[in-house]
This record gives sequence, C-alpha cells and structure tokens, in this order.
Amino acid sequence: MIRTALILAAVVTLAACGDKPQTLTDSKRDAPAFQGTSNPYNAPGWKAGDKTAWELHLKSRLQNGQNEYNRIN
Repeated sequence: MIRTALILAAVVTLAACGDKPQTLTDSKRDAPAFQGTSNPYNAPGWKAGDKTAWELHLKSRLQNGQNEYNRIN
C-alpha cells in the first residue's frame, strides 16, 4: 500500500516536469493600441493609425470623463 502511494506520488511529481514552453509565434504579434481597427464603434474624430490623435483622445478622456475632481464641480 505504501509502495503504491510512493509510486503514485512520483508519477504525479514527474508529470509536472513535462510542461511545454509557451513561446509566442511570429504569426500572433500584438499591434500597438493606436493602430486600432475599422470598427463602426470607434470614437468620432479618431482615425486608425494616428498616434497623436490617439494620445490626445486619451488625454481628453482622462480630463473630461474619468477625473472625479472635474466631474464633481
């Protein structure tokens, strides 16, 4: 009984060593956020791929919509 438990514990322990490496393949690279998509739900006035417009939009969104000090006044 003890021998069976030891063999089972050894098998379970060694099974954890068989993990395959999880590397990113070349076909699935992330694109920068400002690249965007051609989605009809994009914010008005923003064009995909325009980094400066993306940064300005995020800055205005921070000041107008997500800044609690400005929303209270």
